[in-house]
Amino acid sequence: MQETLTVLGFVVLAVALRTARSGWLRKIGAFTFLVASYFFGRFLTGSVWGGLAGVVLWFFLPWIELLTRIRRMRLPLNNRLRHRTLPDPAFFPNAVEAAAAMEEAGFEHVVDCGWDWSGMQQFFRLFWHPEEMAVAAVCLCEQSEVAFAFISVTSYDESGRTWRTTNYPFSPTLKCAPGVRWNHVPCERNCFHQILDDHRLYLASVGVRVQDLRMPDPELIEGQIEEEMRFQVQHNLDAGIIRLTGDGHFEYSRRGLVFLWGQFVKDMLRLC
Repeated sequence: MQETLTVLGFVVLAVALRTARSGWLRKIGAFTFLVASYFFGRFLTGSVWGGLAGVVLWFFLPWIELLTRIRRMRLPLNNRLRHRTLPDPAFFPNAVEAAAAMEEAGFEHVVDCGWDWSGMQQFFRLFWHPEEMAVAAVCLCEQSEVAFAFISVTSYDESGRTWRTTNYPFSPTLKCAPGVRWNHVPCERNCFHQILDDHRLYLASVGVRVQDLRMPDPELIEGQIEEEMRFQVQHNLDAGIIRLTGDGHFEYSRRGLVFLWGQFVKDMLRLC
């Protein structure tokens, strides 16, 4: 009975900490769940190793999805953006505010488009700013009943490199292509003006000056996104992360599943 109450006590404490507003308290709550798992495994097996197995088990939970849904996914090799009507703004209130902030900052609306990735819908509202030499986007993602939005600001330099600042909340599911540099800011930072300032600071930190940037062409923005995706897919084919299925699609290889597992674990540690 004492052992059961000990585990329950840690679980109740973990749940309480996870409801706190402070990010550090929520992280302590996640750690407390691991402590509860350790004692559960130890009391169940009577061994310290059993307790450690209870902790390690959390980090192998992503394999359930990896070996079921993701292993069966077939993704289009040459995906194309299509003009689309954006989904109900009620599902993406932050996206509406971000688009309004982009217009306030002098960005001009270019197009609304999107594509499908094996059941996940991605919608883009694209903007550009000639003085900033930048392209901004609000991206809306829907999969099953899960929906979220994120912002990105992208600049291209004369040497062909891409510099992007984003509050995308997860780790990339494919390896980034050479020449594409990502600056991830906290996902809680959903104010466009702040992200734009972060992008300016990022360019300054890597020594990229405004005169080094290439003027984006609003007529070619969609094509650049498609070309970047094709380049990324080819890079991951060469790296063995994905493989062709022979029907115009690709799937994750065994090496790719291990790569995705590592990305899941990073998200678990970062977003807990």
